[in-house]
Amino acid sequence: MKILMVEDNRSVCEMMSMFFKKEQWDVEFAYDGEQAVEVFKDEGQDYDLVLLDLNLPKMDGMQVAAEIRRVSPTIPMIMLTARDSESDQVLGLEMGADDYVTKPFSPLTLIARIKALHRRSQMGAPQAATNDAADDFDIRTAHFKLNTKTREAYLNDQPIKDLTPKEFDLLKTLASKPKQVFSREQLLQLVWNYEYYGDERTVDAHIKKLRQKIEQVGPKVIQTVWGVGYKFDDSEVQ
Repeated sequence: MKILMVEDNRSVCEMMSMFFKKEQWDVEFAYDGEQAVEVFKDEGQDYDLVLLDLNLPKMDGMQVAAEIRRVSPTIPMIMLTARDSESDQVLGLEMGADDYVTKPFSPLTLIARIKALHRRSQMGAPQAATNDAADDFDIRTAHFKLNTKTREAYLNDQPIKDLTPKEFDLLKTLASKPKQVFSREQLLQLVWNYEYYGDERTVDAHIKKLRQKIEQVGPKVIQTVWGVGYKFDDSEVQ
């Protein structure tokens, strides 16, 4: 795995480089926001995952996240933040992060988060598949279909594009049981697993982004059940 770590604290970078070396991962460091954007625009296709600090010189981490997402809408991204505000964490997720880790953090915890996110993204890595394999959809409803091997999802035969790893997993979880209502706590456990120690606002942020991408090709199929959670229902799609 090759990682781009955007962090202005060189001591943190030196510490993490030892852990990355132990895992036999390659890492490149960028120490300010402008450098990170330049590096990613030039070499973005080479990276498997981005670690992004929010508090950066020259360009704020939120802006960097937006620029990275313009280049690669799907690359796994974990935000590192010293900010305690829930609004900052939710905003980071809305800007395209799949997960966040609050400073000060345990290096072993960060490594576990990286492995979990990378593992999920690799489950759908592009493969040299035949047409038969491409038609092997794991979930089918009247208007929706999803293939976990190719990480593709379609609504009314229109592809839902640029889903991040967590957005795809969230959609798969909801669509696997149409009309069943999932609480935010259930979705945290099912999608983020026990390695994720977030709050329920994380789910809301990802639902918002997921809905925006779905509604580019069709009607709203992820519905809010007030006071309970969310459900997938395409029964009224025309």
